[in-house]
Amino acid sequence: MLHSQIISLFILAIPVACISWTFTHEEIFKEVHNYCVKRSLNDKLLYRRKFFYMLNCEYCFSHYITIAILFLTGYKLLFTGWVGYLVSGFSLVWIANIYMGLYNMIRINLKKEKLETEIEEHQLKEQTKK
Repeated sequence: MLHSQIISLFILAIPVACISWTFTHEEIFKEVHNYCVKRSLNDKLLYRRKFFYMLNCEYCFSHYITIAILFLTGYKLLFTGWVGYLVSGFSLVWIANIYMGLYNMIRINLKKEKLETEIEEHQLKEQTKK
């Protein structure tokens, strides 16, 4: 039983990470993200600023997605009842954020390699012109 719960934890964290990252970073939600950033910085009321901040922070947003995933799946970790939901919720958020951190590191490395390649190509073109 624990074995399948652990496997489920790592599998369920994938959609949490994917949805959280997509909503807070990708181009498809750029306008919504920019609106939330603007409201989180400029709204007059503190609770609204905090609400909109939670929609543009991948860590914060992953909590909302985790709650939805727990509601849809009924997944509980280690315990039955509300304690199982609580443990699974924080565990899902933690694993999902590890996934997002790894994904971000991979993207940074890919961008760095692409930029280095472009610089080298530009230098080669300049050398061949001489």
